[in-house]
Amino acid sequence: MTTTPPRVPPKPTPRLEVRNLVRRFDRRTVVDDVSLAVEAGQVTCLLGPSGCGKSTTLRIIAGVDVQDQGTIHVDGALVCDTVFRVPPERRQIGLMFQDFALFPHLSVAGNVAFGLPRGAEDRARRVDELLERVSLSGFGPKFPHELSGGEQQRVALARALAPRPRILLMDEPFSGLDERLRDGIRDDTLALLKEEGTAVLLVTHEPHEAMRMADEIALMRAGRIVQRGAPYNIYNAPVDREAAAFFSDINILRATVEGALTRTPFGEFLAPAVPDGTEVEIVIRPQHLKIDFDRGGRGPNPTPADGTAARAAVVRARFMGRESLVEFRMDEGGQVLKATVPGVFLPGAGTVMWLMIRRDRCFVFPRRG
Repeated sequence: MTTTPPRVPPKPTPRLEVRNLVRRFDRRTVVDDVSLAVEAGQVTCLLGPSGCGKSTTLRIIAGVDVQDQGTIHVDGALVCDTVFRVPPERRQIGLMFQDFALFPHLSVAGNVAFGLPRGAEDRARRVDELLERVSLSGFGPKFPHELSGGEQQRVALARALAPRPRILLMDEPFSGLDERLRDGIRDDTLALLKEEGTAVLLVTHEPHEAMRMADEIALMRAGRIVQRGAPYNIYNAPVDREAAAFFSDINILRATVEGALTRTPFGEFLAPAVPDGTEVEIVIRPQHLKIDFDRGGRGPNPTPADGTAARAAVVRARFMGRESLVEFRMDEGGQVLKATVPGVFLPGAGTVMWLMIRRDRCFVFPRRG
């Protein structure tokens, strides 16, 4: 008797797919072989420092800039390559910028309705529906100068969503808002985008924003995507030291590999498949340093996962609000390490303590440069 293997459903076509995008200005490559895909209802963040090519990538996808190589596809259909180009207004791609770009001479309702076909039967109904969904019912007759920054941002969101774009491109859309407003408005925006089922590509240089909003993060550096993945994975498995440092402060211990091991004040670390004599960097985030008080020089009894305890003295301690930041100078080698502790922890300068680091919270990378 033969059995029929279960049918594997076909993989859905991405709402947006970018393949091998390249953009050069003079002799400088600003976007270097960028490929990514965004599904319907997914939020992908292009994250990276200023000047890494994020906004240029967004402009090319929107159609306001032209690539030197590569293709862009929407729902599997070619939108543009280096010869063929669908005009920006026919791509069904919405745009939101950091300055909101509202028309000052149009009312709130006029701004939201701007992208809708004139004479459409449901035009007024769509405007009212979106204003209600962004908590601006009754604001239709007002003008942009009468609104707060947060209200202007919500009008810009409603205007971008009014034509029901298949894709929404957002370029630093929350950077102009007061910090206290951002989290609430980001959450409301995300909820609305999910309801609409819009594929979102968001550009930001703020790791906190990317971690809060994204289903997937594409980390860019010098025009290239160096790592892609879910926020949890990209934070806990960085591809290199720079990727780890982009999301938080880091401590770096430098050592040389001997017999697949590196020796540090915290004991030996495994460095499999790394040739002897290679210099490596052991990266540990401040929140993963464990602290114990000195007990007459005897030190704590760490678990195997904590490795060897190393003696250090407090340089200074500062209360940062939710946590305290403590800087230590190691007895062995004199290196300064930072540790963060939840709540208030302010030992005096010179206080001798013991530090431990968990092996499963460390990253070992070959040293570069």
